[in-house]
Amino acid sequence: MRYRHFKNADVDVSTLAVGTWAIGGGNYGAVDRTESIQAIRKMIDCGVNLVDTAPVYGNGASEMIVGEALKGIPRDKVLISTKCGLVTSVYGRGGRNASYKNIMREVQSSLQNLQTDYIDFYFVHWPDLDTPIDETMAALETLRKMGKIRFIGVSNFSKEQILEAEKFGKIDVQQPPYSMVNRSFTDLIQWGYEKGIDSMTYGSLGSGILAGAIRTLPDFDAGDIRMTFYDFFKEPKFSKVMELLKVMDVISENRGKPLAQIAINWSTQKDYIGTALVGVRNEQEAVENCAGLDWELMPEEIATLDQKLEELNI
Repeated sequence: MRYRHFKNADVDVSTLAVGTWAIGGGNYGAVDRTESIQAIRKMIDCGVNLVDTAPVYGNGASEMIVGEALKGIPRDKVLISTKCGLVTSVYGRGGRNASYKNIMREVQSSLQNLQTDYIDFYFVHWPDLDTPIDETMAALETLRKMGKIRFIGVSNFSKEQILEAEKFGKIDVQQPPYSMVNRSFTDLIQWGYEKGIDSMTYGSLGSGILAGAIRTLPDFDAGDIRMTFYDFFKEPKFSKVMELLKVMDVISENRGKPLAQIAINWSTQKDYIGTALVGVRNEQEAVENCAGLDWELMPEEIATLDQKLEELNI
């Protein structure tokens, strides 16, 4: 396992981390709770020291699975990341609310779900344009002083929104999407890196499309989040990704490595990427993903992939 030192947070983080959006279950396909717990534990056994979750992932289900998975593991061995400000209910997502009152409510729920006394990285999940950012930051700084959270993060924030938040407190980390099929936030990630705001990038495997298992246009259920949140499971981007996979197939055959490991290395070998969040559903996926950190792409292989990305305009 490789590790990166997060500058503002002043902690070492594995360059591969557990992402748990899918294991929340809601509109993301079938999930086996026991296998999910085993997968998280296997990732930690392989050297991963960060698990990321959120209350909105399955209305608390993901957080509770993480809490159960980490039971019995020394608390200082694993960094826990969760979020606030995106409210959910049994009736579905209820909207954004990063008010002082709601954050104080949410943190107590997350601590209970996670079975812990403190959260390492606490993110505002999405910008809440109806709540003044000074109110949001006041809540987060209060929680930091109380010892309930250690580091403050923002997810899906723009550069301008981060700068505004920094007027009222220290931002330690950010969480934007990043992968070969989504490079839209490269400039933001590099800017944050120079400021000491390291990144936990999500969507590292393109919700599975970069693993190569899907080769024909999928027919997901109408409510499947992969169809509503991402654009690469639909045309015209889907066909472009399939062309990219052909290039990855050649590298895979030459190196004897699975496509998922190629995608992980393409991301984590960049110095401005802090860690790549990767979802896992079972122990086999956990072992395969972590094994990707035992080797690296050669410069010419990265150049070939980058050239194809530019050619396809992905």
